[in-house]
Amino acid sequence: MGSIKTVVWFRRDLRIEDNPALAAAARDGSVFPVYIWCPKEEGQFYPGRVSRWWLKQSLIHLEQSLKSLGADLTLIKTDSTLRSLVECIKAAGATKLVFNHLYVHLKCCNFSLTPDPVSLVRDHKIKEEMVELGISVKSYNGDLLYEPWGVYDESGYAFTRFEAYWDKCLHLQMEPVSLLPPWKLVPAAGTVGTCSVEELGLEDDSEKSSNAILGRSWFPGCSNADKALTEFVEHHLLEYSKNSRKFGGNSTSLLSPYLHYGELSVRKVFQYIGTKQILWSKERNSLGQESVTLFLRAIGLREYSRYLCFNFPFTHERSLLSNLKFFPWNANQASFKVWRQGRTGYPLVDAGMRELWATGWIHNRVRVIVSSFAVKILLLPWRWGMKYFWDTLLDADLESDILGWQYISGSLPDGHELERLDSPEIQGSKFDPDGEYVRHWVPELARMPAEWIHHPWDAPFAVLKASGVELGLNYPKPIIDIDLARERLTETIVKMKEIEAATRASDTSCSNEVVVDNSDGTENVAIPKVVLNTHTSCPTISSNDQGVPTIHNSKNHPLNRKRLNNMVEEKPHDNLHKLHNAAGTSGMDEDICSTAESSSAKKQTTSRNSFSVPQLSFSSEVKSFPGCESSDLKRPWQEQIDMQHSSSKDGVTGG
Repeated sequence: MGSIKTVVWFRRDLRIEDNPALAAAARDGSVFPVYIWCPKEEGQFYPGRVSRWWLKQSLIHLEQSLKSLGADLTLIKTDSTLRSLVECIKAAGATKLVFNHLYVHLKCCNFSLTPDPVSLVRDHKIKEEMVELGISVKSYNGDLLYEPWGVYDESGYAFTRFEAYWDKCLHLQMEPVSLLPPWKLVPAAGTVGTCSVEELGLEDDSEKSSNAILGRSWFPGCSNADKALTEFVEHHLLEYSKNSRKFGGNSTSLLSPYLHYGELSVRKVFQYIGTKQILWSKERNSLGQESVTLFLRAIGLREYSRYLCFNFPFTHERSLLSNLKFFPWNANQASFKVWRQGRTGYPLVDAGMRELWATGWIHNRVRVIVSSFAVKILLLPWRWGMKYFWDTLLDADLESDILGWQYISGSLPDGHELERLDSPEIQGSKFDPDGEYVRHWVPELARMPAEWIHHPWDAPFAVLKASGVELGLNYPKPIIDIDLARERLTETIVKMKEIEAATRASDTSCSNEVVVDNSDGTENVAIPKVVLNTHTSCPTISSNDQGVPTIHNSKNHPLNRKRLNNMVEEKPHDNLHKLHNAAGTSGMDEDICSTAESSSAKKQTTSRNSFSVPQLSFSSEVKSFPGCESSDLKRPWQEQIDMQHSSSKDGVTGG
């Protein structure tokens, strides 16, 4: 062990096991662990109530874990992360700063007045400041299996189809890593203005009663993450392929919030699942092999969400494909509120939205159904839904959120077609045939027979009367007829194409064309908890505004019927982002097999001692598929982040 004093900056890596930054600091000498909470820098993506509750509990567990190794976690609430880091370095007499990477996590950095879609840029600015102070800085891969600048096609361009990306990943070698935590930490003495977990302000008094319900069913912390992983792999992984589409019980892994906050290492998950894959392959256990493949794809989709956000950092506000630039969204606050409250008149959609508000969690299949309803049936801007999910999900994860909503809105080459509209009635009959899920979350329909529960508007009057249902009174009529919605979507797409043609005709060369997503036109609409203008703050949604049922009997709550260490489903939405492989189309239930060329990034070499991030394009998106020229897919990167002169990096982290 050396004699270097190192500040270890924790972020979304709240664990001691398989934490490269912490391990490196422990090897070098004494450590000064710190977590900095800077609400100002969270900007429009300030975490929602349930996400902040999880963070608070996770920090409590991290404090305990570090203390068991001999070091205390310093907690700081500030309006400048950089200033607080400098204070910690000076207080500890440290000569080194280490942290694990975040790829894409929007923050309004104190160095700039605008949100920075790439955390690597912000981190680089911090490194520059530290170098000027004579401080050594190193950062590491604390979460992902594959660094996003290390996976490209044969021509050196970024993938834009998941299947091709994941196939390439599975043929790459992973460096062996040690999953063991340091056996002991030597604390670096130093005094700095600190606070308790309570003083961070992650939970206010008005939220504690609602959060108390979460604490009966969800168990944050790295030690609980290990238990949840073991429980899933040993008792539920085998039948994952059969059960993952069910809405209740132990049908999914429930690991995503652990992965988001870095309480669980994705490498550990991958290695653990890999042992089962080898075992079941030897045993020729086809069910086990199928389940492993399906679950690893879910891990792959999580990796892919970060890969897309890294290579196309505009995706939090504009679609990857250019097709939605001209889409005339229906920026209707009333429709948005009805959707949020679960009062659309479509039982499965309403059940999902009510569960989301009450618990902070919904099955990934339900996430797809409710998001598709918002975008395709109500024509609401996809960014509104993305932001609402960020505000309300317990496992809120921006990168996965972006991937899910872009997939649904037809913004990805292998996503749902823009023209595709799935009927909630048919989806309900398929995935909730007995209506148990709907009955639980829509008690107004609790007595409806299964035959009619997903389309009560078609039920005979006698059935409605016997079930105590009065459409338009105690349960709403459908907000729009599904056939009318389909016609309206078709008309809107035609209008979109007309607008696009007119716009292009006005500039035949298209060389000076500057067009943004048509949802930009909605930026000044006052949408609760949804910020479309990055310089505008937004009011908080209250439970009164939400107007959904609360949980009175937690004993019967479905979360309490799940296994002890219940956590949330892995994202992005349901392996559900299973992308279609037939005839150039995409579908929710099929996998893609396309290996189409992708856009934008010339691969650059990396090594253990030097680190170079590929040039980033912040302005251009992939041209519409199909019909785009191959040259459009191979547009050069336009802006470079040069990190070679700063301290070496060994990777990245992401939630």
